[in-house]
Amino acid sequence: MVLANRAEPPDAGQMDKRLPVTFILISVMLDAMGIGLILPVMPALIQEIEGTGLGQAAVWGGVLATVFAAMQFLFGPTLGSLSDRYGRRPVLIISLVIMALIYVLMALAQMIWLLLVGRIIGGITAATQATSAAYMADISRPEEKAANFGLIGAAFGMGFIFGPLIGGVLAEYGTRAPFWAAAVLAAANAVFGYYVLPETVTDRIRRPFDWRRANPLGALRNIGALPGLKRLLLISFVYTIAFFVYPGVWAYFGAERFGWGPGMIGLSLAVFGVGIAVVQGLLIRPIIARIGERRAVILGLGVDVAAFVALGFVSNGWIALALTPLTALGSIAGPALQGIMSRTAADNQQGELQGTISSINAVATIVAPLLVTQTFWFFTTPDAPVYLPGAPFLLSALLTIGCIAVFIQTPRPKRARGT
Repeated sequence: MVLANRAEPPDAGQMDKRLPVTFILISVMLDAMGIGLILPVMPALIQEIEGTGLGQAAVWGGVLATVFAAMQFLFGPTLGSLSDRYGRRPVLIISLVIMALIYVLMALAQMIWLLLVGRIIGGITAATQATSAAYMADISRPEEKAANFGLIGAAFGMGFIFGPLIGGVLAEYGTRAPFWAAAVLAAANAVFGYYVLPETVTDRIRRPFDWRRANPLGALRNIGALPGLKRLLLISFVYTIAFFVYPGVWAYFGAERFGWGPGMIGLSLAVFGVGIAVVQGLLIRPIIARIGERRAVILGLGVDVAAFVALGFVSNGWIALALTPLTALGSIAGPALQGIMSRTAADNQQGELQGTISSINAVATIVAPLLVTQTFWFFTTPDAPVYLPGAPFLLSALLTIGCIAVFIQTPRPKRARGT
């Protein structure tokens, strides 16, 4: 066993990383935009195809969302392991091409099963976020990883902001227009990547593909065996559930607590998204440079607890909006935690690690909506023991306090040895 050096792309010392990084960030943003672009038209499109009412369309919408997340869970480690064997470049570019074709399929779909096929394959290609993160890890020095993962988080946040906005505008031209737009964007980025993306997986760090490690359970077992990582993965899982309270119940919370309409809810989410993008894209680098990754995780989680508790009891909508900078600052915890985990894994395990994280987060995004919406429902019904629309935020505060307790007791993981 020898110490694994950081993976260097060909001519890494001379290579201008700006274009490859731009491609990675655009790819991640397109993943998020691809989700957001079609959100405004999915109810109308399903009704158009099935000829049913809005209630039945919502049921199909739930099925499509669930299979999308399930595919991300199942195939995140597979694509990550494939990128460890065959390289990041082919996995990313081929996935973008397939993504573009799937959007074309969905634009032409006249039967619901074609939409289902589209979301199944779309969920698989969306699992390339793991490969994007692995590529970013490859070209980053150890001390840069958390900040660069923050850029990925910012790109995803911006995609989720602009996706629904653009989708709503394009919907004026028909229910199929957003799908054609998503297809063009994915195809254009595939062409861009073909010309600017160098390979970072060299023969020195390439490892054989093994199905026993290329599935969620196998990858979790293998990655979890690294010292300290099992606890960090648990924290990542629980924290993702806690943080999902924002997309999960914010619209319902705003309408119930403050009487907000769709316009105000959309504006508040946009402000929140921009705040996260600013923190993860601009502020996380100097924060980590000053206090380090470990303290950044504790700071971010602590700020989240304060924000969750405040939102749990706030009764004024303008105060809730004023809390946006506080809620956004808490988002430094995720990239900092991911940076620590990336340091722990060897260079030839970066794809596998990021795939495992992707799978864990996919499960969390399946569990979280049920948990937070049921909590909201329980504390807003006429029979509730106490009327408390902010109860989901208090639940998230408790979960995050648990994350802090486990993280503080987790020893500092050491840099992994190569395999």
